[in-house]
Amino acid sequence: MVRADQKPGRRRAVPEPKPRRSRSDRQDRTGVDARDQQDPQEPAGSPAPEAVPEPPTLIAPQVTPRVQGVPPAEPKRSLAARLTVRAMKGLWLLTVLAGAAAVATHWIPDLSVPDVVATAGAVTLTTAYAFGLAARTGGRPLLSGGLALALALAAVLSQVPILLAGAAVGTAVLAAVLGVMSTVPAARFVGVVREVLVAVAVAVVGGFAAEAYEAELSLERTGYLVLGLSLLCALGLVYRLGAGLHGLGKRGLVMIVGGVGLLTVTLAYTEALGQWGSPALIEGIESSVDVVRDTLGAVPRPIEVLLGFPALAWGISTRARRRQGWWVCAFGAAGLAAVTVSMLDPDVSVLESGLTLLYGVVLGLLLGYVVIRADLFLTGPRGRRARRLEEARAHRPEPGRMQPLL
Repeated sequence: MVRADQKPGRRRAVPEPKPRRSRSDRQDRTGVDARDQQDPQEPAGSPAPEAVPEPPTLIAPQVTPRVQGVPPAEPKRSLAARLTVRAMKGLWLLTVLAGAAAVATHWIPDLSVPDVVATAGAVTLTTAYAFGLAARTGGRPLLSGGLALALALAAVLSQVPILLAGAAVGTAVLAAVLGVMSTVPAARFVGVVREVLVAVAVAVVGGFAAEAYEAELSLERTGYLVLGLSLLCALGLVYRLGAGLHGLGKRGLVMIVGGVGLLTVTLAYTEALGQWGSPALIEGIESSVDVVRDTLGAVPRPIEVLLGFPALAWGISTRARRRQGWWVCAFGAAGLAAVTVSMLDPDVSVLESGLTLLYGVVLGLLLGYVVIRADLFLTGPRGRRARRLEEARAHRPEPGRMQPLL
């Protein structure tokens, strides 16, 4: 049927234009490239198109994410290496025990042994403490122990007063710093008490060794020297353990400022009182001290009660949650330095020294408990159950007591 507007005749139909599909569309619909398929209209003898090789699939290696604050897993050692390490630890402990038993003979009046036994024990403990401190802080134990042994033998064999004084002071400093470094974190206060007692035991044995050298010393000057050197060494090591000043934070800054301020006030007040105090005031203080000594048998040292042991307890508890606790533990070296120097006083008996230390530890731990609770109250969760949960989660990992920290 021809329409009116069309002329008669045959016309060729024009197909409508189809939208062109891209190569990606053909691949999506068919699953393969259109060029990879053979055209059905091609003759059977035509060669098949070459297959395009697929690129190799690269598999990324699986990397275990490292949690911040968790040390990387050490490679598994062989059985011989593990046995060697255990044997060295056991030998070090036996050496310390033997040296402690040797220097203890100097404090037993009814036991008649040659003086060379106590001196040999002092040299042994100085060497063992230097070796242990270097191993604990990631140093060179053999070099440190050999150097300490050489200096101690030179002082003992030559009997030069300045060398003997240097050996005694060096042993006291080693004992104070090693006492701090030998502690491990503890979330519960029972663990805090245990770690403080461990540090005190290390300092007491070191004090026995320093006294066994029988050096002629001024107690006041020696006390200040051992205190300053111990504090500087502890802060230098803590600078590495606490990730430097950039890892200090506001909390750590408050701890350091408070510790330095308290130490300065304690030492400055004691020195100012002795230099410029009125005779009536000094006499009243001395009479009060005599009354306390007659009643209790001893008088605790203020630097141990107010700074040393509370700072050590607070730092051990804080290290279970954050590494800034190392900065507080450094001030525990001040209290341990006072413990080691107290053993050098020939006018103080063993009983009075023991009671003084006992009172200082008890009062310092009580003050440390108050500081820890105040810190948890201000910065931790509220409620008994929440505190228990927080203590259970406080498991910041640190190497063991006999493992290197660095």
